[in-house]
Amino acid sequence: MIDTDTMVQAGASVVERLEIVGGRKLRGVVNVSGAKNAVLKLMAASLLSNSQCIIRNAPKIRDVETMIGVLRSLGMEISWADENTLRITNNGDLKDTASDELVRQMRASAQVMGPLLTKIGRVKLFQPGGCVIGQRPLDLHLKGFQALGAEVIEEHGYILAQARGGLKGTEILLDFPSVGATENIMAAAILAEGVTIIRNAAKEPEIIEEQNFYNRLGARIRGAGTDTIRIEGVSQLNNRDIDYTVIPDRIEAGTFMIAAAAGGDVEIAALIPEHVEALISKLKEIGIEVETKEESVRVRSTGRYRSADVTVLPYPGFPTDLQPQITALLAVADGTSIITENVFGSRFRYVDELIRMGAAIRVESRSAIVKGNTKLSGAPVYAPDLRAGAALVIAGLLAEGKTTIEGVQYLERGYERLEEKLVGLGAEIKRLD
Repeated sequence: MIDTDTMVQAGASVVERLEIVGGRKLRGVVNVSGAKNAVLKLMAASLLSNSQCIIRNAPKIRDVETMIGVLRSLGMEISWADENTLRITNNGDLKDTASDELVRQMRASAQVMGPLLTKIGRVKLFQPGGCVIGQRPLDLHLKGFQALGAEVIEEHGYILAQARGGLKGTEILLDFPSVGATENIMAAAILAEGVTIIRNAAKEPEIIEEQNFYNRLGARIRGAGTDTIRIEGVSQLNNRDIDYTVIPDRIEAGTFMIAAAAGGDVEIAALIPEHVEALISKLKEIGIEVETKEESVRVRSTGRYRSADVTVLPYPGFPTDLQPQITALLAVADGTSIITENVFGSRFRYVDELIRMGAAIRVESRSAIVKGNTKLSGAPVYAPDLRAGAALVIAGLLAEGKTTIEGVQYLERGYERLEEKLVGLGAEIKRLD
């Protein structure tokens, strides 16, 4: 894992590739790491703590290291207590501005805005960066802050939000069930005066995690997991230490499920099957055998795949973060599949790379028409973003011959020890400098 202090320089100078020899069957058991999209938000949530937070099952990935740097730049004390446990302490001297260089690297940096706004009344943040998968403006976040009484100014690439007269609870209807906006508004409302109700809220399991975490700190939130969340403002949070274990990563779990479907018999363990129900249903439709247990899922490939239409929707619909991976699988299915992306407009940037490997895919607006019955062949390809990288890994496992993938740094953002886990299942994969 690259150290936070040298991440920017290393990311700019080191070119690494993955080399995959296709056709190997995956067999065995793989354990899922902690959820990237939960731990990053819990780390940001720790800004509201008045004491120490222990966060267990935290994955050792690049995005977590970036968030460590962001929190340190805001005045938090943070360290690894062991391989997958973070110790975070608020020493009471928070800054209102995070490191520009780190904020540029990761969109999840925006999640510090709500906690800082309600905790110290002011936050100034450079427009966050991250994977280029389509326009992801912070409009809904900022409208929510304004509805709570904050003044918001956008200029020179920065966002400044301040609550001069304090925040006041209100009712907010989101135009779209945005995960980030739901989380940021929920955080900002915790210390606001009165009651805040968020309607058309996102329902993702990670939002339930945040509700549970904030309530352990002394917040009064209920309704997470439904489309209506109610936050009763409190004057202050408690001073108790908290010890919290992060849920398994449903997107990592889904990636391994699709990899197993591409050829093999794999038990994906240490997951919550209810979080991947949309994928389970789609894999069965494609012709994959799926056996669900209490805390694991067994996926067996039959060697033949039926075409299927996939429509990406907010949770509990089919997740956008698994759309590239399922597209790689459908490239070798019998018949024609249509994948419709309703969340991020530029998700199909990886399609040209699959075409380079022999896939027959045509993109029209927000849909990809995938003509199956093709054989993929190994080729040099480039991963333009995190989930695209996962899709190319799956394509490499399906392909005849050798595939080399550049853009490994994107995979490191969200997958912990991906090559090691795949090798443990029988894949022939190695890293090249």
